[in-house]
Amino acid sequence: MNSYEKIAKILRTDKDNIRILEEKLSVLTGADVLEKILEENEVMMKNRLDKLGLARESSAKDIYNALISKIEEDDQNLYFALGKPQVTNPEDWKRVLKIAGELAGNPKGFFIKKEKIVDFLRNQPPQKVISAFNYKDVEELIEKEDIFEIFCSLRFIEGGDWLNTVFFEQYKNLKPEDFEEREIKTIALGEKWGKLAREFIRKKYHNISHLKELGVIYILPLPLEIKGETLRNFSLILHYFNEIPFYSSLIKKFMSGENNFARNLISLLRGDVADSRVLSSNRNRAQCLVVQRYLTKDDENDWRLFEPHINPEALHWERAERMLENFSDSGKFGGAVDLSFWRDLNWVGDYFKTETGIDVLVSFNLVDTVMSLVQKKEMVKYLYHQQEALWNKIFSEYLGEEKMEELMKENILRGWFEI
Repeated sequence: MNSYEKIAKILRTDKDNIRILEEKLSVLTGADVLEKILEENEVMMKNRLDKLGLARESSAKDIYNALISKIEEDDQNLYFALGKPQVTNPEDWKRVLKIAGELAGNPKGFFIKKEKIVDFLRNQPPQKVISAFNYKDVEELIEKEDIFEIFCSLRFIEGGDWLNTVFFEQYKNLKPEDFEEREIKTIALGEKWGKLAREFIRKKYHNISHLKELGVIYILPLPLEIKGETLRNFSLILHYFNEIPFYSSLIKKFMSGENNFARNLISLLRGDVADSRVLSSNRNRAQCLVVQRYLTKDDENDWRLFEPHINPEALHWERAERMLENFSDSGKFGGAVDLSFWRDLNWVGDYFKTETGIDVLVSFNLVDTVMSLVQKKEMVKYLYHQQEALWNKIFSEYLGEEKMEELMKENILRGWFEI
């Protein structure tokens, strides 16, 4: 099996997709990038398998279980290093959010002004939120509750239908002057919000979220009571500290095209992606999609997952995991947390034999592994993050990470580019 066939198998894509991509991109470097990636993949896997006391010939089950045990151990160490934070205790997670912000450098961005947020609430009062607190009207709500906490609650109290069809309609009138530069705000919501969010959170394994346009990362006081929770939460917070500045830089860029500002902003917040194949006008150039959201959540066989593409989400995770490594390398906790095992494994994975001789893909990606641990009871095994990271790895090897990010930002609205 040659290099493009092997990589195509790992990515579950047609081998001709990779072969054609290699033919067109190799003229940029003259290097055999795919062979280099496979060699590096083998070296990384052998190194980690040695650390786990396993071999390349070990079964897929043994390798998967060893990775799960490793992430479970690292999660426990992180939990103690962070002072055993309880999700139900906002003060604990205020401390964790502060640590994450410092790791990220407390980044700033361009976000909707507070007074504009108040206008939105007055124009379309969130009646379910008002009723939940027995307030007489939206003015009392605004007076007695934090504006940003109200905004965080809209999705889990008012619901997506109202938000998308009523409340967000107001975004069509947003202008550049409605935005200002400020630091990303982190919020550990109190128990009163947690009680209202329990129905929303049930079965979602999701008690942390963010608001790109407001520059807010928030955590709900709802324990998942599952292994892997601390590492999943902390890495997700760091992910948002990378994702929000990425999108904020695009919002700033849109400000120079005021006539299309609101339309571009809404497209960005929706996470629009190309919905049809575009035939290249130049057969000598490689065509690539920009896939900015988790398509696999809606359809794991979405055709766009198997076309050559780059993914901003995978880039945010890559940088979040580098921050995690810096956290464990800092020595602040006396070596209690060592996440070096997961260094540079985002894109690493391959097929291993089951006990019955069937080839099964095993991801060495930290996020895939921790999410597999989080949903272990449901026997869910994640592969998505590794495969998206591998697509990015291919392009970054040819072009460099900085150029790849530039192409993401330049073409995110159109959804594709040629190179």
